[in-house]
Amino acid sequence: MSTFAIGDIQGCFTSLIKLLEHINFQQDKDELWIAGDLVNRGPQSLEVLRYIKSLKNRVKVVLGNHDLHLLAVAKGCQSSKKFDTFSDVLEAPDKDELLAWLLTKPMLHYDEKLDCAMVHAGIYPGWDLQHAKDYAEEAETMLTAEPKMFFQNMYGNKPAAWSDDLSRWDRIRFITNTLTRMRYCQKTPNPVLDFANKNKPNTEDRYLTPWLYHDCFKIRQTHIVFGHWSTFGESKMKNITALDTGCLWGGSLTALNIETKQIFAVTCK
Repeated sequence: MSTFAIGDIQGCFTSLIKLLEHINFQQDKDELWIAGDLVNRGPQSLEVLRYIKSLKNRVKVVLGNHDLHLLAVAKGCQSSKKFDTFSDVLEAPDKDELLAWLLTKPMLHYDEKLDCAMVHAGIYPGWDLQHAKDYAEEAETMLTAEPKMFFQNMYGNKPAAWSDDLSRWDRIRFITNTLTRMRYCQKTPNPVLDFANKNKPNTEDRYLTPWLYHDCFKIRQTHIVFGHWSTFGESKMKNITALDTGCLWGGSLTALNIETKQIFAVTCK
């Protein structure tokens, strides 16, 4: 059995099938991890959701920001944006079943045997693994218990720094933003999230650093796989693998064999 983690698919179903053939994915014995953003911007969000859902217990999925946006629009808590391409999902006869399945997915998945964690965007530098797991579960519980309230309070960039004293929805928004949207943090002792910069990491930047390179980043042994940042490139840290390689933008769709650390990729149109 092999465990494969795949980066942002974003509705690129044809590329996904091409990659699964390339890695010789065996549905009856292998396990697939999907690092969020199954849908949106690409042309086949519906096909992606149907296929991933059909894998049942052979797949682990974490939510990305585009997945949450789809759910928010479906719940009537947000309007579709100009470049959204998930109308096929919203008009599908099995829409309710697919969205109910997606709503139950976590924001962080951890496999103790592999000592590997998967998130869409990242883990806040000031959190250790146990805190990250606890806070993710806190947000997931609110999402499933009060989805409309969750989506009504999800959008926004503030608060930008963590505090144990954050109020209820500020706290949930920060956790969600960290796990599904974060790229850069300010180089301050208490890391402050920065959502303005989406470019490739610049090691000469005086004020900003990728979350995983912050001085107070705590998780140095557990393997972490993440997506979200298509311009990131290769991680300088042996225990962290960036999986979003810009499939949507004509780059590639990438898979990692978690046991062997071997990387596979297929080019995309």
